[in-house]
Amino acid sequence: MKTVAVVGASSDRQKFGNKAFRAFKARGYNVIPINPNEKEVEGVATYASVVDVPERIDMATVYVPPDIGITLLDGFEKKQIAEVWINPGAESDELMAEARRRKLNVIEACSIVGIGQNPYSF
Repeated sequence: MKTVAVVGASSDRQKFGNKAFRAFKARGYNVIPINPNEKEVEGVATYASVVDVPERIDMATVYVPPDIGITLLDGFEKKQIAEVWINPGAESDELMAEARRRKLNVIEACSIVGIGQNPYSF
């Protein structure tokens, strides 16, 4: 089972950070919510950062503004996350250039669509 970190996971069911959490759960992934400002998302305890997660993370899907996202690249690099999905609204030319400079495997696309789900059905 693949472990996915939803960076910017939210307890607000209207936000895409929550929709992604539920979409990945529905597909059977082990989903870890990352948000330093939330205690839990959908009943699952959050972590402040991917670096705080004790287990291996196979994929991170990012739902935070680009100015925050760029500060998280160190953590993605340290955790050696195989895939980092930068979702619509989380991307910027600067963030993408820096991620590529670090040789992170970044995918600029909607991760919910990427797993064959409709984000508007959650």
